[in-house]
Amino acid sequence: MAGSGGAGEILLGFDFGERRIGVAVGNTVSATARELTVIDARPAARRFERLQALIAEWQPARLVVGRPLHPDGTPHEMTVACERFARQLAGRFQRPVELVDERYSSVEARRHVGPVEADDAAAAAVVLRQYLDERARR
Repeated sequence: MAGSGGAGEILLGFDFGERRIGVAVGNTVSATARELTVIDARPAARRFERLQALIAEWQPARLVVGRPLHPDGTPHEMTVACERFARQLAGRFQRPVELVDERYSSVEARRHVGPVEADDAAAAAVVLRQYLDERARR
């Protein structure tokens, strides 16, 4: 399964949290995304081992990370943490990383799956869908 080419691109999306990271997979051909898994964010070494395994399995052409902001669009502490995570992904896995405004992804995810731990993966899918929607409007 190739990550890019004439068949479009496979994407992995992430909803980064200090305890858990939601992961979703999608593609640019069907412009769809679905929940994939939730991984523990700690310890960092184990987090990156698990991410390496997912990237090896799915061979994404690019990675998409949700960027949380205050409702008025200003950054906060988690914004900085997510931006750092995005830079780490780009550096470790040598793939383009896109940041997507995720202000309402967790709210949207809870609407679909309810307030359970799966929210993290569902939020990652919402982030990835937002990216795909924005890409389609370009």
